[in-house]
Amino acid sequence: MIVVTGATGNIGRPLVAELARQGQDVTAVSRAGTAPLDDPRVHAVSADLADPASLRAALSGASAMLLLVPGAGSHLDRERIIATAADAGVRRLVLVSSQAAGTRPESLSHRPMAELEKLVRGSGLDWTVLRPAGFYTNAFAWVSTVRAERTVQAPFGDVALPGIDPLDIAHVAAVALTENGHAGRSYELTGPEATTPRGRTAALALALGVPLTFVELTRDQAYAGMREVMPEEIADGTLSILGDPTPQERAVSPDVETVLGRPARTFADWAGRNEAAFGA
Repeated sequence: MIVVTGATGNIGRPLVAELARQGQDVTAVSRAGTAPLDDPRVHAVSADLADPASLRAALSGASAMLLLVPGAGSHLDRERIIATAADAGVRRLVLVSSQAAGTRPESLSHRPMAELEKLVRGSGLDWTVLRPAGFYTNAFAWVSTVRAERTVQAPFGDVALPGIDPLDIAHVAAVALTENGHAGRSYELTGPEATTPRGRTAALALALGVPLTFVELTRDQAYAGMREVMPEEIADGTLSILGDPTPQERAVSPDVETVLGRPARTFADWAGRNEAAFGA
């Protein structure tokens, strides 16, 4: 049995589907306790990482677990979560971390995730850490202005970063959860190329078949919008990466192709699969 936390999210949903496709028995954990797909191999369980005791039923009989925490996980009893998994008999633990936990481990925004990585590495379990770059799905923030105005509004229009398709993260996680050879490894997950917000706007316009105008926001404008949905330190940390990335954050990693034996998906691929969300 493989346990997937965050089973109804951008990574968990396709991961559960991939594991079920492979014939694995999966416990899909979410606070709502809803299954991300209708499959006899998928068992939905309601549990909350903020209450590690609630995980015990979900972890019964599990040999592997994907740990995906909300935000940076600073509000969680992370040691107890890991101990609960180990006590239940989990031997293989795959953590979805963040690229910035490696590039900015002392920042207020990503220090909690760097600390969680240390706990996972010291757990005594067969651990694998996944460090994805920014998700292509962040472009869903553009839906309202694309629908209403045919515009994309974002800061730092010409700063190129290699984002990642959550579907690729899910497929790498499926390999790490089910195959040998990945214990003790950290994988940095990016797409196959660095793209700018302006370039992603052009790719989205091509996928939608409509013209889109890119509107560059100031840092202050972007910060104000982010503060409506995230804490101050997360907004600051995110904008620092978007506006002033380190050389490592700008670089394309080969790890997706190394693990999966195929190139990572492009933003254009993602846009083509998700055009309906933009209502064009």
